[in-house]
Amino acid sequence: MFLTARQLFIACLGVFLPLVTFADGQDAYVLDAVTVQVRPDSAAQTKVDLEREQALTPGGVTLLEAEDLTERNVVSIGDMLRYVPGMWTGTGSTGDDTFISSRGSNLDAVAYDGNGVKLMVDGLPVTAADGNNHNSFIDPLAARYAVIARGANALTYGASTLGGAINFISPTARNTDNQIYLSGGSHGTVQSRITAGGVEGDVDGLVTVEQRSYDGFRGHQEQQRSSVYANTGWQINEVVENRFYFTYVDNDQELPGSLTQAQFDDDPYQANPNNIPGNFLKNVESWRVANRTQWQLDDTSRLVVGFSFEDQHLYHPIVGGASPGFSLLIDNDQTTFGTNIRYDKQLGNHDLLFGLNYGETRVKGGNYSHSGGTRGAPDVRVDNKADNLEVFAMDRWHFADRWTLVYGAQAVTGTREVDNVAVASGVERNPKDDYESINPRAGLIYQVAARSELFANVSKLYEAPTLYELEDDVDASDETLDAMQGVVGEIGTRGVAPLGQASEWNWEVSVYYAQIENEILSMNNPSASGTSLALNVEDTIHAGVEALIGASFALGNDGQRIEPLLSMTYNDFTFDNDPEYGDNQLPVAPTFFIKGEVMYRHGNGFFAGPTFDIVDDRYGDFANNKDVEGYELLGLRTGVTRDSWEVYLEGRNLTDEVYVTNVSVSNDETINPVRIQAGEPRSVYAGVRFDF
Repeated sequence: MFLTARQLFIACLGVFLPLVTFADGQDAYVLDAVTVQVRPDSAAQTKVDLEREQALTPGGVTLLEAEDLTERNVVSIGDMLRYVPGMWTGTGSTGDDTFISSRGSNLDAVAYDGNGVKLMVDGLPVTAADGNNHNSFIDPLAARYAVIARGANALTYGASTLGGAINFISPTARNTDNQIYLSGGSHGTVQSRITAGGVEGDVDGLVTVEQRSYDGFRGHQEQQRSSVYANTGWQINEVVENRFYFTYVDNDQELPGSLTQAQFDDDPYQANPNNIPGNFLKNVESWRVANRTQWQLDDTSRLVVGFSFEDQHLYHPIVGGASPGFSLLIDNDQTTFGTNIRYDKQLGNHDLLFGLNYGETRVKGGNYSHSGGTRGAPDVRVDNKADNLEVFAMDRWHFADRWTLVYGAQAVTGTREVDNVAVASGVERNPKDDYESINPRAGLIYQVAARSELFANVSKLYEAPTLYELEDDVDASDETLDAMQGVVGEIGTRGVAPLGQASEWNWEVSVYYAQIENEILSMNNPSASGTSLALNVEDTIHAGVEALIGASFALGNDGQRIEPLLSMTYNDFTFDNDPEYGDNQLPVAPTFFIKGEVMYRHGNGFFAGPTFDIVDDRYGDFANNKDVEGYELLGLRTGVTRDSWEVYLEGRNLTDEVYVTNVSVSNDETINPVRIQAGEPRSVYAGVRFDF
């Protein structure tokens, strides 16, 4: 059952009314024109710029700082997004790989094609031009900040996806200390990284070298990863800065696979019986170069131009390989070129933004048979192409005291072309199509007080299919899938407010309701059990409530504080009068999940407190015959943070709960059983950071 308009209104009224009363006697925060500095020399200035961008967005946006991540064990995007509402992640089953669903994107949970959220580094894409994140390995500790713009709020970055975008901002030698970071713990986890750099006049440079090894808590789950992240900047003159980026990641990981319920009940931490003899792997070697130039044209305008090129080699035995019969090993190279142009102009009461994103991806290689992970004869030659152009414009018009009207639009056009040739027969599959749309957006921001605001927006959503979805289209001819699209309405609030003389609280709350047409879901192939084929579903509804609430309560005058943090998400994702599934719930995402912590902090840097997860049931199939049980987890964090060093100790799942983290969806549990993967058992991690 989904939220009615009346229920949405009442839920928001209950949140907003207490906040509005806060404004009595307080001065409004007016978004005056700000002179943009070319060189963001300090982390503080970068944070101010990002917070201002957030304040000008009439919807759900969360800002994360890397400094907040080093007090706990963070190896994956899922760890990083732990307290971001609206983001459902599944981690712990395949090294640092993470399943991500934002506002109900990617709900068929197909492991080989993570889409729905555009990933960017410094505004340039790491997501391929067709929208897939299949080969992307993001190290969250390699970012100085991360901005998570959910749903249509990613228009600020020009993204055309149902789930939004995540932009990772790289550290530089001008805003980051030299640092050594070591962590390790359960399941053979060892992670080390060293960051070093310097500034010499107008030139600066920073290099991070990282090594991670992991044995895993399941059979056949070992991982080895080596990475290098580097950037160097040159202040060419007073108005122009150029920065060059280089990334190299070599990641080899074994895949334990998913289990039937019977296998899970017998031993939730075993590998799938086929995965060890088949030696299922996901080995990715990638390198990426990027360049970004920023011009301060005058006191109120700025132009940024960037380019990136990424090459990824994937070696991926995934089916069969243990005995005679069908087997599949994917061996290909994926190259992606991207460019981004952004122009900001403050013109009186108007804060203008114009932008362009262009991406072009090519996948060349093939599908092979294999024996125990060793490549055999070619079965299919692959030469797929995709490009995507997003042009966007936005005006943040401060038309009255406390009021800002945000309106704009995005034009998107792209091409998808699959070229698969069966080696034995020479038969070619060549589905290809062009996709284009105009996606308008209008929103309103009301400044309640100095640091709090109410917002609302109505936006169009749009996302074209990926190459993988076209390859696995339910229609085996050269017909293509339609793009997903819909309309979403959102209202919410965010802010910070004092509680007495030395305490304060902060909040983010968003309530949204979206009607989606032609959502792409992967359904089981009745002629080949265990495989899925993509198709358009006529109508679905995605609705939800996202809330993040935190506080800092002073205890006396010696720096002691209690700091609770609570992230809450309510999901209502359903079919809408579907001919086969009626108004069934969509699988994978739980109806609600709550994640939180309560930290005690002393003025000397000591901190300690419990962490907890409360996750509701969810369905594993479209027919709603498979109920995946919810769970509750309890953890504990403690440590000491000082100016130049930090140490932490973290325990997770201290009650050793056996629970399901990832679900491989089926049409109907009674016909084709759902497959599941276990979450992390009781674990303990420790880490230390030294600045030098």
